[in-house]
Amino acid sequence: MSDAIIAFIGLGLIGGSIARGIKREEPDTKIMAYMRTRSRLLQAKEEGIVDVVLEGIGEELRECDLIFLCTPVEYNAKYLSGIRPFLKLGAIVTDVGSTKTDIHEEVIRLDMESWFVGGHPMAGSEKTGYGNSTDHLLENAYYIITPTAHSTEDQVNRLVRISRMIGSIPIVLDYHEHDFVTAAISHLPHIVASSLVNLVKDSDNEQGLMKRLAAGGFKDITRIASSSPEMWEQICMTNSQNLSVILDRYIASLSQIQAGLKAKDSQYIYQLFETSRDYRSTFSEKTPGPIAPDYSFTVDMADKVGAISTLSVILAAKGISIKNIGINHNREHGEGTLRIAFYDREAMDNAWKQLERYHYDLISN
Repeated sequence: MSDAIIAFIGLGLIGGSIARGIKREEPDTKIMAYMRTRSRLLQAKEEGIVDVVLEGIGEELRECDLIFLCTPVEYNAKYLSGIRPFLKLGAIVTDVGSTKTDIHEEVIRLDMESWFVGGHPMAGSEKTGYGNSTDHLLENAYYIITPTAHSTEDQVNRLVRISRMIGSIPIVLDYHEHDFVTAAISHLPHIVASSLVNLVKDSDNEQGLMKRLAAGGFKDITRIASSSPEMWEQICMTNSQNLSVILDRYIASLSQIQAGLKAKDSQYIYQLFETSRDYRSTFSEKTPGPIAPDYSFTVDMADKVGAISTLSVILAAKGISIKNIGINHNREHGEGTLRIAFYDREAMDNAWKQLERYHYDLISN
């Protein structure tokens, strides 16, 4: 392996998952790591993921072929100047931040373009920290790679190789394009979700009726509003220019919708839903990406004691594993009482056939 010694500055959810994935595939790789929470580093060493616990940024980094910056986006750029004196010839520095312009500009300022190749693994979890990292978190997730003007083909290929090794899908993009794309598909949705939740909070009555009835579709589209405020403040601040452009376009589209409603323009409103439906339908579940296909259906049945246990036994008898099972408390879109999720399409199809034999009322999602 050309990157036999790798250092991680920060070893949280993403850094820990990358390290685990590398050790899984190439256990002889020597991994060094530094982070403020020493107990997590010691845990990683006990687990065989980290070989050397670093006390800080120092001489040990001269050994490294590759250095991952895995701290919050605001701090990754700040570590560059500290790392620079310890970079050996041929070493690469990369990061995992979800915005790229900020760190690329710092790389240019420090004259480090020949060492740096940016990265953004597009995966995550509602849980954070090394303790929640896994060796498969980044499998089938897009891994965006953003070279500098001086990055060589070999350097880019080394990052592509590592991303594939841990199961990700590498895509090489200009860092400006990366930030504009993510402003639209990732950063704006978080702002929309958070503003919508706050709108309901501020518009609700004293009895909290909106909050009580907020389920189904509302919960689905606002789920990401539960994300870390600290993280999303940093992301918005480091991509504010692109986000402002996209937000202006979104505000303009909302103004058009408002005008259509005031004019009672039914054709415009119909086309709004039709075009969005048609475009959304082109998002194939077969397309690789960070969002796994949804292999699930719902079951419409009476809420009786033992009903879930009976259904589980029927599926277990045929060796069908259930990934998740939950009760639908809100059925505004015609869902069944019970939602069952499976690990793959084969399990879902087999479960459907089995439950049909017992005359369950099944509804496809």
